[in-house]
Amino acid sequence: MRPDIPSVSLYGVPFSKLNFSQTVDRLVRFVEEKEPTQVVTANPIMLMAALDDPAYMDMMLRADIIVPDGAGVVWATKYIGKPVAEKVAGIELMHELIRIGEQRGWKVYLLGTAPDTIEVAAAKLKERYPKAILAGYRDGYFKSDQDRKVIEEIRQAAPDLLFVGRGADTQEPWIDRYKEALGVPLVMGVGGSLDILAGKLKRAPGWMIKLRLEWFYRLAKEPTRFKRMLVLPKFAMKVMRDKENLK
Repeated sequence: MRPDIPSVSLYGVPFSKLNFSQTVDRLVRFVEEKEPTQVVTANPIMLMAALDDPAYMDMMLRADIIVPDGAGVVWATKYIGKPVAEKVAGIELMHELIRIGEQRGWKVYLLGTAPDTIEVAAAKLKERYPKAILAGYRDGYFKSDQDRKVIEEIRQAAPDLLFVGRGADTQEPWIDRYKEALGVPLVMGVGGSLDILAGKLKRAPGWMIKLRLEWFYRLAKEPTRFKRMLVLPKFAMKVMRDKENLK
């Protein structure tokens, strides 16, 4: 985490205390600085992965900013008496940065999801933001021996914003490993946001988001996420058990 960003430590992971508007302002500054920046939009599942895997924890700690993209993180920080300002959703950050980039002439690159889906996502982006400069896109179904080719494609496109939507176990570590080689001012992992942009997935209704039930909506729509979602009650129990030590 950059030292000038106020943060709350949760199990050693520094979550930004900036609200959505402040976060956007800071990310705009990062883009203008032209220094490779990694934005992690973290949830309880990622935090638990960091606690289980020292390498994943080290990756998180090397990120320039970690935003609380998960109702569980917001709840946990409030529960231990060190609240973040609010949930800062990655999909909303993505849209706001593209909107601002449309005005400032920034170039956008989309990397991730399936081949047919990323094409639709790119078309939807241009439809929604007609003045946006789409520098390029490609699917996320490539293996490690293709990394160099993908990096070179992105470097040739020279985007200002790179949104990566791959599996959580691959997405952030890949960005961390190659952010310097990519040379992109701002790289952010966006998970399933590219699928939502393409219309393949729908985001939860506003009332469910307000009630912090977005996780339940996604589980109902994607039952295969059940095993992954089991981490959420484990996280809640751990925070309640460790409350005094986390203050």
